[in-house]
Amino acid sequence: MKQKYLISKENDQKKLIIKEFAELDKERLSLLCEEEYDNKIIKSAISQGKEALISELRTNNMYPQGIYAEKIAQAVIDIFGSEDSQPIELSFNDVDLLIKEQEPSEDIDETESVDDNDDIDELIGDDLEEKLGDKNAIKKGSIKVAGDEDSDVVK
Repeated sequence: MKQKYLISKENDQKKLIIKEFAELDKERLSLLCEEEYDNKIIKSAISQGKEALISELRTNNMYPQGIYAEKIAQAVIDIFGSEDSQPIELSFNDVDLLIKEQEPSEDIDETESVDDNDDIDELIGDDLEEKLGDKNAIKKGSIKVAGDEDSDVVK
């Protein structure tokens, strides 16, 4: 899912506004949430550190995941640190995040060969046939087909 956050500082109203948009329809972003924060509270949170700021920015209506929350917090810090208060737009795509999570770890030796059949054989063990015994053997005898009383019986 694609998401966009529009962060703006309204000096005349002494507030920070964050709007969250998401792609609900293909290639069309819809407004999900708009949160307003008092500038004094945000400045205080900034002075306490990024974690405090993230905690202040997250609400019941807008709770971005960790990596997005950090980037939003950094954008807020940048807005409050600059003289001009131009809005900042952050765009995210969950597909990019998933691709990063699936990148191979450096700890894995990809040259090492693994034979899956050997692993399965180890789990099953050599004594499987002994454990099953004749339980799976087909017993000879009569088989009667239900509903067909007059049919021949297989022996």
